[in-house]
Amino acid sequence: MDWNVIFELIHPILFGVVAACWVIGYILKKTPKVPDWSIIYIVTLVAMFLTIWLLGWGPESLIQGILTGAFAVYGNQFVKQALKGADDQ
Repeated sequence: MDWNVIFELIHPILFGVVAACWVIGYILKKTPKVPDWSIIYIVTLVAMFLTIWLLGWGPESLIQGILTGAFAVYGNQFVKQALKGADDQ
């Protein structure tokens, strides 16, 4: 899959939301009282709220929020696994 396809799915103004969600996810991961399984849900909800705030209420905003949250979580896992794979070699 071409990365341009992924970038075309997310509204350009929302890449700041992706970065914010990545930071929020990192902070939540370092917080001892937050279970790991809940981080993806919290990040997705934050992404949805920020997206609705930026784009306004509508079905497209909800979809963009979910895509933005998912992209942040996927990006984090991609980097994490790539670094882990590099360490194993």
